Amino acid sequence: MKRREFLAAAATTAVAAHASRVGAHIGGHLDDEGNEMITRQIPSSGEALPVVGLGTSGPFEVSAEDSARAPLREVLQAFFASGATVIDTSPMYSTAQAVLGDLLTPEQQKRAFIATKVWTPNASADSARAGVEQMSHSMELLKREHIELMQVHNLVALDEHLATLRRWRDAGKIRYVGVTHYTVGAYPQLIEIIQREKLDFVQFNYSPVTTEAEQRLLPLCADKGVAVLVNRAFEDGKLFAQVRGKPVPEWAAEFQAASWAQIFLKYVIAHPAVTCVIPATGKLRNMLDNLAAGHGELPNAAQRARIVAALA
Repeated sequence: MKRREFLAAAATTAVAAHASRVGAHIGGHLDDEGNEMITRQIPSSGEALPVVGLGTSGPFEVSAEDSARAPLREVLQAFFASGATVIDTSPMYSTAQAVLGDLLTPEQQKRAFIATKVWTPNASADSARAGVEQMSHSMELLKREHIELMQVHNLVALDEHLATLRRWRDAGKIRYVGVTHYTVGAYPQLIEIIQREKLDFVQFNYSPVTTEAEQRLLPLCADKGVAVLVNRAFEDGKLFAQVRGKPVPEWAAEFQAASWAQIFLKYVIAHPAVTCVIPATGKLRNMLDNLAAGHGELPNAAQRARIVAALA
């Protein structure tokens, strides 16, 4: 679903001007008020990551035509200019890995924290071999000799792939090991895996209308020292449909949110166990809007409750 019209039309000129200003801050990664993007540490290493990242499912699944890729170049330029680094992709996202590998400049490649995935069916030795082939191909597409984070996609063939990932981590091909899912129904399995396995990262869905992760999953990640990537923070665009025609509440200014997108993302980022949220976009104005959520104040408990109530 397309981003609401409140970010279109008259905002275009302002976005272009803001993009120019952001581009001038490539070295310092500052917003217009001089604030750096908020960062969170990866518990297993202490490495700091900016709290707003970029997903590639959908917007980066495009053809080789320049008309399709030109907007993505603008998105990536604004992304890195802001100081953001985390880009999540997968071999399951059709052309996304190849497109990303083609578009990243050498300087962007140096700065990018690439998180991709392995997904092969059937839990067997064949699955493990297929996983090695798939990950090797992913690295070729991404034009990488190593990957920052490799994740077992949707927990498929988990044991086989985790064994491979740990070998690859020891060999220096990857830096971090993780697992992913995107539904609340998978939370019990994720909890069991986090309790049983030593992981660097876990990725799952979380938003102001899907808050079940706050009960056990997020506290467990904090307790076990597992970094958290959040997907589906916009509920695949459904949150924007819920607020269609509604003005941004005045109280959002209390935590420096100027749009509904920033409200939604700041809700997620405000949980201390969240390391980075990875909304996907292929539009510059949306990228800038998302990035702004990583700056300034975050909502406190009362303000977060108000966000939830606004969407009830």
